Parts: sequence; C-alpha cells; structure tokens
Amino acid sequence: MPALGLVAYFAFVLVAFGWRTWLQYRRTGDSGFRGFSGGALERSASVLFLVGLLLAPISSVLELVHWVAPLPDLAQPAVHSFGIAAFALGFGLTVVAQFQMGASWRIGVSPSERTGLVTEGVFRYVRNPIFSGMLLALGGLVLLVPNVLAALAALCTLAGLELQVRLVEEPHLLRTHGESYHAYARSVGRFVPFLGRLR
Repeated sequence: MPALGLVAYFAFVLVAFGWRTWLQYRRTGDSGFRGFSGGALERSASVLFLVGLLLAPISSVLELVHWVAPLPDLAQPAVHSFGIAAFALGFGLTVVAQFQMGASWRIGVSPSERTGLVTEGVFRYVRNPIFSGMLLALGGLVLLVPNVLAALAALCTLAGLELQVRLVEEPHLLRTHGESYHAYARSVGRFVPFLGRLR
C-alpha cells in the first residue's frame, strides 16, 4: 500500500499545512507561521518534526521501488484497513481542531505574542488536538506503509511534538495565561483525554 500511503501523506500536508496557512493569511493577513523563530529547544523540536515529515514520504517511495521491505507481520490487509481508518480519523481531527482554533492557530511560538486560549470544541477533551490528529494520521500511515523508515518517521515526529509542547508551548501558555491555562491543563490531557494533565 505504499502508493496509497504516499497519496494520503501529500493530501494531509496540502490541507493541514498549505491550505490552512493560506486560510489563516486570508482571514488575518498573517500566515501564522512562527517555525524556527525560538531558541535552541524550539529549533530542536522543529528539526525533529521536519525529519519525521520528510522520512514519511521517503519511506513510501523506497518501499515502492523495493529498496525497503515492509515488516511481514504488519503487511496484512486487516492492518492496512486499520491504518486507513486511523489516518482518516487523524486527518479529520486535525482539520476540525485547526478550524476550532480560529485566529489563534500558529505553527511555532513567538514569545512576545499573546493569542486567545481555546478550550472549547475538541480542545475540551485534549489540549493539543491538532497534534493528536497528526500523530494518529501518521500512525495510520505507518500501518499502510509498515517499514522501519515509516516507524522512524513517526518516532521523530512524536519526539519533536513532545519537545515542542512540554518545553516550549506549555511554558509559554503558562506565562501568557497564568492560572487560566493552569486550571485548564489540570483537567484536560495533553494528547489523549485524561493523560498528561498538569499537576
């Protein structure tokens, strides 16, 4: 299923990054892209995230040309079907969460910037539903293209997002919103409902 995985990946990137950035610019005059603008921690998180994003399509291409073999236990129709379902659910969650974030949507953090704290919609259940959706979609792609490179792409993306959220975004939101964010984070999980709540 590497061809389907490749098409699904590019559809995800086109919508979640390209189209959403264009929509943000059209609505606000600002792309929302902050990217590598932070310190060493944010740059490290961004590099890991980008490595994951680049490895994902490469893993599909290399499997298509038979340079990388799928893991035999996972190269099964039932696993592929589960991967398609996980990808579709993750894709949908990402798009819904991006819409619900509205003008507060950003890629990266600017320390001097204050955006509204979004706690409604899917943000009522997890604090980072965009990232949750991305991870679910990427996990689905790993099941569609079950090789070592695809798994490494997912791990790099997860590591980058963990660094970004724990060491960059959460401290920024605590400084910006204080007790409002702390109360929210005490009751809502980081990526999964009930898990990763702040003490």
